[in-house]
Amino acid sequence: MKEISLNILDIAENSVKAKASLTEIYVDELGDKLTLTIKDDGCGMDEQTVKSVIDPFYTTRKTRKVGLGIPLLKLACEQTGGKMSITSQIGVGTTVTAVFFKNHIDFTPLGDVTSSIVTLIQGHPETDFLFRHTTENGCVELDTREVRTVLEDVPLDTYEVICWIRDNLGEQYEAIN
Repeated sequence: MKEISLNILDIAENSVKAKASLTEIYVDELGDKLTLTIKDDGCGMDEQTVKSVIDPFYTTRKTRKVGLGIPLLKLACEQTGGKMSITSQIGVGTTVTAVFFKNHIDFTPLGDVTSSIVTLIQGHPETDFLFRHTTENGCVELDTREVRTVLEDVPLDTYEVICWIRDNLGEQYEAIN
């Protein structure tokens, strides 16, 4: 994938498909290292499935015979000298962690992470997302559970709410850049 933000979108979509009620997305950029962690409380995977998901020819989908999200993420971080790990437990959830070295020539840019988060929320308004991007200059954070508390019965995919989420993330990014 051309941007890490697209990997975030893909892996978080897997969390939603695994029936997660909460998907946590952490991007930590400190020094020359970027660590991406996506954690969910979905159905989880057994040990054999965890080993299989790094194979591009493994997928649980019936519509195609390949699943490239995890293998492409693994390749992208390993090309920078980083590594990827997956931990999972049936009935508990899954955590995917990818470490990238930003000073490497093969580092994939982070990309438009705001659009990825907004797309996830708009496409899955019933799922909660916690997003936190930490840099040496500060932190950008959005927790849909907090937004729900304020909105009460207003759905997250309402146009005005989606616009506010996009603007709020944009303002937070401006403040730390």
